[in-house]
Amino acid sequence: MMIDTPPSPLTVTPAGTHAFLRDVTRTRPGHGNADLPWLRTVAHRVQETPGTFLSWLEDILGDEEAVRSAAKRSYWHPNGFAKMVLHASADLRIRLHVWPESSEPSRGESNPHSHRWEFASTIVAGEGLHMVEFRETTEGGKPYDRYRYGADPANPAALLADGQARLAVEKTPHVRLGEVYSCDTGIVHTVRPIEAGLTATVVIQGPHRTSTTVVYCEPGQTDDQPNGELTETDFRVLVGAVANAVASCR
Repeated sequence: MMIDTPPSPLTVTPAGTHAFLRDVTRTRPGHGNADLPWLRTVAHRVQETPGTFLSWLEDILGDEEAVRSAAKRSYWHPNGFAKMVLHASADLRIRLHVWPESSEPSRGESNPHSHRWEFASTIVAGEGLHMVEFRETTEGGKPYDRYRYGADPANPAALLADGQARLAVEKTPHVRLGEVYSCDTGIVHTVRPIEAGLTATVVIQGPHRTSTTVVYCEPGQTDDQPNGELTETDFRVLVGAVANAVASCR
């Protein structure tokens, strides 16, 4: 499939009005009804129209205000990968998660956790991601300390202790380059890259369905895992690397 030629810097379309976003918002269900099938449709569109998606990344990089705003919404996860929000509205977020090239694989999101929202994601760079999905059990499994995220009105990012639990592995899906993975609020999982090279996934996130979610930590593990600041330079380097990877797959 041919990749569209990115527009000249002299004729860059404002990132918020790009054809990719217009396409997405035109098909979006009513407010708050961006359900999982529609989120999957958007994730598939990233793969079906890589030139349009690539052009959007190029336009974001060419728009100083878009870079500034996106960098403010983004951060480094404690385990060394970047969570960047490319678009944010009341009931839709488009995020780019990037694991930079490294000499050894990242731990990814190694604490089992669920989400307050549904999402669909697709791999756009790298070999892919290894997932492990869990369920709570009363027998067998592995012991964890359970925390509730979003339960403290004074500090929504705090983890509040919520007792102990045992988790058993339910599934171990691998999501490869070009494939789509979807997740509802009931799934508890971990995520890590399959290989140490650059890995990136586009996450199409729907509206919040629940007020809190769960995070599990191994006994003795600290629950103080602060996010790191992601600078505008970080954002440009990471998004640029992903754009290059997308272009190389044409």
